[in-house]
Amino acid sequence: METADITRAITAATSVAASLDLPANDAIVLHNSNRLALRLTPCDALARVAPVGHEAAQFEVELAQRLARVGCPTGLLEPRVDPLVYTRDGFTVTLWTYYEPVTPHTSPVDYAKALEQLHAGMRKVDVPSPRFTDRIAEAEDVVANPNLSPELADADRAFLSSRLGSLRRAIEDRGAVEQLLHGEPHPGNVLGTKNGPLFIDLETCCRGPVEFDLAHVAEAVCEHYPNADPGLLDECRQLVLAMVAAWRWELGDQLPNGRRFGEEFLRSLREGPPWPTLDTVTGRLDGL
Repeated sequence: METADITRAITAATSVAASLDLPANDAIVLHNSNRLALRLTPCDALARVAPVGHEAAQFEVELAQRLARVGCPTGLLEPRVDPLVYTRDGFTVTLWTYYEPVTPHTSPVDYAKALEQLHAGMRKVDVPSPRFTDRIAEAEDVVANPNLSPELADADRAFLSSRLGSLRRAIEDRGAVEQLLHGEPHPGNVLGTKNGPLFIDLETCCRGPVEFDLAHVAEAVCEHYPNADPGLLDECRQLVLAMVAAWRWELGDQLPNGRRFGEEFLRSLREGPPWPTLDTVTGRLDGL
């Protein structure tokens, strides 16, 4: 969000919390992208705030309740208020449990076990959800429309479009078993807590092969996840690189240094195998 929107979003979140008898005199910005994550104090609740029209909020709240009932390692909604999507001054606000971080990094073994447990629980949940191909289509729309990605060079546009289409076909042709997935279980969406790793940000949940989720995590995590298909994982890694590349070129993308990331993802796709994981690409740029 832009600075002016952040100020209004904070006001909306603290106002909603106060109306629910949660004292919120201050708010600490934990994450800022298409929506805002805030730690409200002194009530110590987590608020997620997005402009009205962010349709995933209701889906996320309902899914979080279902996953909690089957014991999935996911962040919980704030237990002191009703599990609803609240609207205030043009923003939707959802309230969640705030978890004090206890470890800077989750070990690959614990990460893999938690992801396996999440997937097992998700197989017990029957909820209408998009398919992973819907997310590919979103990336394809960005690439196909110069108005959405005006800085993307024509050669790169043609390359990304071709790669997204061919990878979609290759993955679908495998006919792998599909199930409900997190959609983006990268380290930014995993909290190290006293109760172990917890997955947050469920708005990206979709149906697909588990290898699509594994393509978002480090190689060391994949090594501890049982029965993954190496060939399918390779294709999913390429797909994730191509999708993220597309989003980094989208007009209005708010990731810091987003264009540099977009360029690096394109370079990685052109270089060929072995296909790097997201953390590897991020590490390259962080080291510059």
